[in-house]
Amino acid sequence: MNLRKKQRLLQRRRLRIRKKLNGTAERPRLSVYLSHQHLYAQCIDDTKGHTIASASTLSEETKNKKRKPNTESATAFGKSAAEIFKKAGIQKVIFDRGIRHYQGTLKAFAEAARGSGLDF
Repeated sequence: MNLRKKQRLLQRRRLRIRKKLNGTAERPRLSVYLSHQHLYAQCIDDTKGHTIASASTLSEETKNKKRKPNTESATAFGKSAAEIFKKAGIQKVIFDRGIRHYQGTLKAFAEAARGSGLDF
């Protein structure tokens, strides 16, 4: 499979998921991105087009000791990200997994955030 076809398929999957999700001020969209070294999460109000709160493993509160995201670091990041979002006044979110399948690191992050009090 060539690179252009793969990118086109990933873009179709992203759009298929995003057309079903719409974040509001009361229930923002929790968008999660996983790179090779770090994890990023942000709560987005799609009606205004603003990011309400964000967290990443680059910030001091959630500094990732290991350079590679795995399920252990995703669990720790999920707990600390949930605390950051609760400080911003966010209790309920809509989970946006992006192009990723709900397994492994993404699942560990979601379960930890859910266990820390975020309502999906």
